[in-house]
Amino acid sequence: MDFGVKIEQSSINDLKSECSVITTFQDETGIPTTFPPFSFSVEQVASVCDSLEASGDIDRLARFLWSLPLSQMEEFNKNEKILRSRAVVSFHRQDFRELYSIIENCRFKKSSHEKLQYLWNEAHYMEAEKLRGRPLGAVDKYRVRKKFPLPRTIWDGKIQNHCFKEKSRNILKEWYSKNPYPSPHTKRELADAAGLTPTQVSNWFKNRRQRDRAAISKTRHETKPLAEVWPDEVPQHHYTYTQFPTHNTVLAPSLMPHSPFLSYSEPI
Repeated sequence: MDFGVKIEQSSINDLKSECSVITTFQDETGIPTTFPPFSFSVEQVASVCDSLEASGDIDRLARFLWSLPLSQMEEFNKNEKILRSRAVVSFHRQDFRELYSIIENCRFKKSSHEKLQYLWNEAHYMEAEKLRGRPLGAVDKYRVRKKFPLPRTIWDGKIQNHCFKEKSRNILKEWYSKNPYPSPHTKRELADAAGLTPTQVSNWFKNRRQRDRAAISKTRHETKPLAEVWPDEVPQHHYTYTQFPTHNTVLAPSLMPHSPFLSYSEPI
């Protein structure tokens, strides 16, 4: 998922040329990276963070943030772009505690909501998958979102629809493959996850079961016609017709198979 607007690399080079003090930072890989943080203003630091974040160079963004002077950190942490870049680095480093702390303690502008919402949800999905030892399905993700709702710092309070029409069907199909008879509680959860009503979910499962039964019946009929089954597999009973005491009508065995007035003998 691509967020943000890319900034030309020349803007970073121009920014560096304006700074008089150059600092070389060496990360754990031993590769030196040159940044001029000590002469950066907050706006300049934010511009570099925004550009590196948009370019997708997260490792370089992390090195740049770590090279910033601690004496100015309080001032840097008041800038939304710098905090958002810190959140991105925390997510990619899987330092989710730091990510949650940044998101929960700073009110971000609406332009940053979509990206931070994505990071918030994905981080909780990853933690849940690690805890359960398996990938999460659509219903599992819905339960995680319900357990860990978006903070108001990155959410304007509007109800979000996480599913589209095709995705809604996929959610129902996924659950149907596990259990074609969901409980009422599960139907409500599926409805919320798929953006449908419980009645729609119930009708979908009912119709799907009927279609599957019809398909199975048709397949059996085509692979083994009834005309081929009866002569060999159905015993030929000898029926005796008996009239009702008060009627003159003789009933065929197909009409009254369990009638006390119908008897048969086993084939000899």
